[in-house]
Amino acid sequence: MSNPLLQIMILIVWLLAACESPPSATPAERGREIIDASGRSVSVPQRAERVVALSELDLDTLLALGLQPVGATNGRGSNQPPPYLGEAVQYVESVGSFALPSLDRIVALQPDLILAGGQSDPEFLDQLRAIAPTVISFYPGEHWQDSLKRIAAAVDRPQAGVDVLADYRALVVRISEELKAHRGESVSIVRLTPNGPMYMLGDAFAGQVLADLGLTRPPAQRASGAGHGQALSRELLTDIDGDWLFIGNFAPDPQGVAALQNEPAFAELLAARRHRVREVDAAVWTVIGGPIAARAIVLDVVAAFATAEPGS
Repeated sequence: MSNPLLQIMILIVWLLAACESPPSATPAERGREIIDASGRSVSVPQRAERVVALSELDLDTLLALGLQPVGATNGRGSNQPPPYLGEAVQYVESVGSFALPSLDRIVALQPDLILAGGQSDPEFLDQLRAIAPTVISFYPGEHWQDSLKRIAAAVDRPQAGVDVLADYRALVVRISEELKAHRGESVSIVRLTPNGPMYMLGDAFAGQVLADLGLTRPPAQRASGAGHGQALSRELLTDIDGDWLFIGNFAPDPQGVAALQNEPAFAELLAARRHRVREVDAAVWTVIGGPIAARAIVLDVVAAFATAEPGS
């Protein structure tokens, strides 16, 4: 980016920060060293107070740890934070889309720490580092629980991270026991797009949560990768089949789901014949989320299985 005014603003922020740190400050006073997901050593504040979150996982995890960031990117497919986070994000300033965060907005928030999960462009990361210490909080395919521990370390809330994971694992143990009759059943995770349905790959966030519950993924959806496959044609709809089918939709208009269900090939799917198709929030099921989204997926599964028709 070559905006001269923006470069000047970044330089001013950097100079002000340098002036505020006493020349005689010890390493402990200047901050703590952590290793981020890229393997880079980053000096972070002892206790960050103005954090900017650049991914859904970062935002979700910070809230679960009891820390409200000053800014965050919008949820994918939206011009606002993910709706499942509710009122917890009402005072969090938007810094633009996940794909293209606004450096101007980030500078204006004067962050003391930036969590840049999902960001990989070297030039953009250098610009972020000129504003504040920047931590790449996860790498694609990493288990979200490992990412949570790294974020908890970055914001100096390790015990909160331990507590959040303990609560989640206790929930999983309890629900797994309740759903033991369904253990080993396959669950298809699909994101609906204007170009057609796309299934999530084997390392997808929601798939990690399903594995915790003792559930599996259909064979076509076990390929490595944290993202999604290509949009499928009518002839390939069998690739989204499974014992259960969860369809994530970002759009508020449900007609896209209805149109898919009206396809003759869709009606032949095992999940459709057994009435085991459920529409879910794509912002929870088809992105890289954190502990709040993980709990929401567990509860969606419980609700779906509770309404399964006898003998289906």
